[in-house]
Amino acid sequence: MKTSPVIEVKNVCKSFKNVQAVNGVDFQIFKGQSVALLGPNGAGKTTLMEMIEGIQKPDNGDILIMGRKWKGNERQLHQMIGLSLQETHFIDRLTVSETLKLFASFYKLGKQRVNEIIQIIGLAEKTRSYVVNLSGGQRQRLALGIALLNDPKILLLDEPTTGLDPNARREIWSILQHLKKHSQTSLILTTHYMEEAEQLCERIIIIDKGQILKQGSLEELLKEDNDEKIIEFALDEPNLAIERVSNPSGFHIQWGANRDKGIIALNQIERQLPEFLTLLNQNNLRLRHLECRRKTLDDLFTTMTGRRLHE
Repeated sequence: MKTSPVIEVKNVCKSFKNVQAVNGVDFQIFKGQSVALLGPNGAGKTTLMEMIEGIQKPDNGDILIMGRKWKGNERQLHQMIGLSLQETHFIDRLTVSETLKLFASFYKLGKQRVNEIIQIIGLAEKTRSYVVNLSGGQRQRLALGIALLNDPKILLLDEPTTGLDPNARREIWSILQHLKKHSQTSLILTTHYMEEAEQLCERIIIIDKGQILKQGSLEELLKEDNDEKIIEFALDEPNLAIERVSNPSGFHIQWGANRDKGIIALNQIERQLPEFLTLLNQNNLRLRHLECRRKTLDDLFTTMTGRRLHE
């Protein structure tokens, strides 16, 4: 028997004045799946997420949550969903414990559930601390705890680690990885961090300019170019390099935004790398840095759009 999708997005479009924020998006998410909407700032991720959350209405298309539209089913769907927006504003002079108890009361949940959440988000030592005194990472963990209070069937997170330092980001990842192992909650998150999508989600939807460019598992997304290796290099005189080493040099070079770094993809690195080094030598260009690595999601995005995720 075929399982019904938990979230179904059908040909959804959304415009703001002359900006087409979301343009004909289709995808499905099933029970227990963790899915990343991966794309740069301005790609349409937040607008799409707000439509899934019921905050915005699509201009065209349909969004079904547990087989239901938002209109007429708001009460039931709110009970099934936990969400955390890009910014959560708290009452500064409430403690962590008081804040969680306040939100728990909306679901008629008691002290036991609040204590469970405090342990899950690792804020046991901060229960009596005022929210205003929490670090950015601690505030984000508190926001995640609030989203988890009602034991949601669907968890929606919009840029959950933007602006956090690497340690705080990994603390959030740890909470979400624990959730994946111990529940059947379906997770959808927006991010422009390639590593975050890889760490937390078994399925990735790459989105840019309101459209889906590609979707699938990490292995599926990179499978077509599995044999390619990426050479990332920097030269002493990058401007001279762009002038001398350009097509038709035999190598397609993707130059960085500041023109100080170059990237090439090689299918037969054993033969092509010596040829590339010979080309540099013939043009009197000196290497400052060279790195060989496997292709990543960021490289895939660059191939499809001509720019990197963080540009």
